[in-house]
Amino acid sequence: MLARFIPFIFVVLWSSGFIGARLGLPYAEPMTFLLLRMLANIGVFLLLVVILRARLPTGKALGHCLVAGLLIHGFYLGGTYIGISLGMSAGLCSLLVGLQPIVTALVMFAAAGERMRPTQWAGLVLGFVGIALVLQGNMSWHQDGNRTAAYAFTILALLGITFGTLYQKRFCQNVDMIGGAVWQYAAAATLFLPVALMTETMAVNWTPTFIFALSWLVLVLSVVSILLLLYMIKHGESSKVASTFYLAPPMTAFQAWLVFGETFDKYGAMGFALAAVAVYLVIRRPNIRPAQATQYGVSSR
Repeated sequence: MLARFIPFIFVVLWSSGFIGARLGLPYAEPMTFLLLRMLANIGVFLLLVVILRARLPTGKALGHCLVAGLLIHGFYLGGTYIGISLGMSAGLCSLLVGLQPIVTALVMFAAAGERMRPTQWAGLVLGFVGIALVLQGNMSWHQDGNRTAAYAFTILALLGITFGTLYQKRFCQNVDMIGGAVWQYAAAATLFLPVALMTETMAVNWTPTFIFALSWLVLVLSVVSILLLLYMIKHGESSKVASTFYLAPPMTAFQAWLVFGETFDKYGAMGFALAAVAVYLVIRRPNIRPAQATQYGVSSR
C-alpha cells in the first residue's frame, strides 16, 4: 500500500531540490556548492553502508555506478545549478527538465524497447504543449544573466537525467542501492572538483541559510529522494518513472512562489495544468478484462 505513494512523496521532495539550490547558491558558486554536497553525501552513505551492512559494488558493477553517477548527479545537478546561478527561476528550470518523459519516450521508441500505449503518447504530446505554453508566457528570472547559457546547461541537465535513469535501469538493476550511491556520488565529486578549481574561487559564506540548504539537499534530496528514485527505477517501467517528473514543475513552481515569490502568468497556469493531465495519461494503467489478460501477459487470478 505504501509503495503506491512513493511517486508522490518523491515528487514533493525532488521538487524541493530546485528550491534548495536557489536558496544556497547566493553563498557559494555552483560547482563548489555541489562538491560540498557530494562529499557530504559520500560520508552519509558510507555510514549507511556500515550500519546497514550494505555492499560496495566492485568490477563491472562499480564501473556502471560511476557512469550512472556522472549522468544523474554530475550532468543533471551541474546543469541545473549553473542554470539557476545564471538567473533562471527554479520553476522554469524544473519545467525544462520536465521534458524528460518526452525525451525518454523518443529514446525508447528509437531503441525499439518498451512499447507505449496511444494514451501514453497523447499524454507526452500534451505535456509538451503544456511546457510550450509556460515558455510562451512570462516566468520571472531572479536576476539578469546569460539566458542562452542558462538554457544550454539546463538542456545538458535534461540529457543527463534522461540517459542516467535509462542507464541505471539497464545496467544497475542488481546493484546494492546504498553501496552503489557511494560510487555515484564519488563520480560526481571527481567531475565537480577540477571544474571548481579551474573556474571558481571556491569561497563559501557559511550562513545559517546556506547550512540549512546544504543539510536539506544532503539528507532529504541525496539520501531520501534519490533512494526513492532508484527504487522506482528498479521496480517500475522506464516510461512510468519518467512520467513522475511531469509533476515536478507545478510542485516546484508552487514551492518557489511560497519561498521566493516567483510568479507566472495565465499561460504558465494552463501549462502546469496540462502537464498534470499528461502525468495521468502516461502513468494510468489500462483496465484489463479477463479475456485480455493473455494479451498483456497478466494472470487473471
